[in-house]
Amino acid sequence: MRFLTRRLVMPGDLNYADSLFGGRALEWIDEEAAIYAICQLETNVLVTKHIGEITFESPALKGDVVEFGLATKKVGRTSITISCMVRNKATKKTICMADDIVFVSLDPETREPTPHGKSMKELEEQTKEELRSLNLND
Repeated sequence: MRFLTRRLVMPGDLNYADSLFGGRALEWIDEEAAIYAICQLETNVLVTKHIGEITFESPALKGDVVEFGLATKKVGRTSITISCMVRNKATKKTICMADDIVFVSLDPETREPTPHGKSMKELEEQTKEELRSLNLND
């Protein structure tokens, strides 16, 4: 899982218990996963079809920096399935995990599902090349 982006938990992100509101976390997860899918499939004509199980494990508090780890689980003909972990940057404690986030590639004119032309193997190679070019190999 690659941790790609971070956000600062601000007062407007908090619920009545002074921790990160679950709905805000889900909004961030959907956005971060969509950006990840757009980069993987090299198209921005995608829609969220499904978000599977979401597990909240620990709170994020005002001032915490949270980071988003994303990984490709599966690649279908018109879809990509992603997992997303949100964790505290400082403590590395998992805040929540969203599994089986499915995005579907659409034809920009008809808005019908369309093949994206990518395979899991191609995406793995694309990621390796990206890491090489950024000098971020593990």
